[in-house]
This record gives sequence, structure tokens and C-alpha cells, in this order.
Amino acid sequence: MQDRYTGDIGDFGKLGLLRQLSTRLSIGVNWYLSPDESHNGDGRHVGYLQKDWFQACDPGLCAALSRIVASGQRSVSALEEAGILSAVFYSEALDFNRLTKPEREERRGSWHRDALAKLNGRDLVFADPDNGLMVPSAQGGPKGNKFVLPSELAGYYRQGSSVVYYQHKARRPDEFYIRQHRQLLDSGAFPGAGGAGLKFVSTSLRFYFFLLQPRHTAAATACIGQMLATPWRRHFQLLGGLD
Repeated sequence: MQDRYTGDIGDFGKLGLLRQLSTRLSIGVNWYLSPDESHNGDGRHVGYLQKDWFQACDPGLCAALSRIVASGQRSVSALEEAGILSAVFYSEALDFNRLTKPEREERRGSWHRDALAKLNGRDLVFADPDNGLMVPSAQGGPKGNKFVLPSELAGYYRQGSSVVYYQHKARRPDEFYIRQHRQLLDSGAFPGAGGAGLKFVSTSLRFYFFLLQPRHTAAATACIGQMLATPWRRHFQLLGGLD
């Protein structure tokens, strides 16, 4: 997540999902906040706020995001302060600017330990990296802060939380990401975990993958089912092969 993305269509989808899940589960959010970049126009997709088929899903969410965008003060702190989501937030930036590889590793380790402490006790933790699961080309590099490590997801799971993580869809078929998530479920790092996945299909394709503690599976599944029985079904699709 970067502050400049605040209020864009990605926020609409992920916050809508988390608001649904929060009706049955307590939520923790790690924004995986990284410094704003300026090399592209990401974060400018806010036209959805004027469209009825988005507003019908969650009028309160659209109104709150509209106010933030109109204010020109787009930041994760604005989202937190708006009361859009009842949650515990971890907002410390993971900034690798001008750090050596050993310094990046040390920084990431201490950052993650702080996040574990802050979000401990939440039923469900949402991880919101820019890109999704770590890829080999970014491992240990200066752009590694844009990805989540499987070991970080496992850390939340060991504490008793279910986990949802964001995954950007690049130039690969859906099956690649489903198989990647299936490998996590089968890795042994998430004993007993139930799997689920949602694809956000409006404007840009994004996935939300679930690693569910057994005691949370029924509640999370019910929330997803209720959501897909509303106008949200126009924007989300349930992925198969993960239950």
C-alpha cells in the first residue's frame, strides 16, 4: 500500500470485503505501507465513486472514500481516522531507501515483530502489500517491501489469527495464483488451514486469498456468501479449487 492509492478502486474492494468480514470477526490490518512512488499513474482510478453500481454495494463506504478523495489528503491515516473499518491497524512504513541488504533484512525483521505484537489477538489479519507474495527476483532487494513473505503470513497464523493477503494479478492466468496459494496451504506452515479466494474483477484484477483457522472458517465463509448475495457479486468472483 502507498498513501497515494488511498480511495482508489482497490480500496473500495478491499475495504468492502473487510467490512463484511468484520461483522463476524475482529480485524487487524497491516498496510505494508511503503513510500509513495511517482513513476506511474496508479491511484488515479476514482471515477467509480460517481457510479451507481458501486454505490449500491456500500453507500457508507463510497461516501467516506469520496470525502477523503475530495479533501486531497489521501493517506492510510485518513482511512483509519474516518472510522471506515473497526480494526486494529499497523501503519509503520517498511522503507528500504538507502539501506544495504543486511540493513534491509534487519529492518524487515524488527518491523514484522512489531506488527505481530500490534495485531496479536485479532481473529483475522489482512496483509496489503503492493504486489502480493514475494517473488524470487525481489527477495532481499530494495523492492522487497512491495511483497509479503510467506513466513510473515505464517507468523500471524501461529499467533492464532486467520490471514487474508492481497495479490496483484500480473500477466499470468488465474490458475498460476490459485496453484501458488494451494502450495501455501500444503506447505505445512498453516496446519489445519482452510483456503478460499476472491477475485475483484472491476477495472483491475486483484485477488484476496484466505488462510483460515478452523474455528474461523464457518464465519468467514458465511460472510463471503452473504456478500456475494448482494450487489457486490458484480465486483467479486469466488475462486474454485481452494476449499
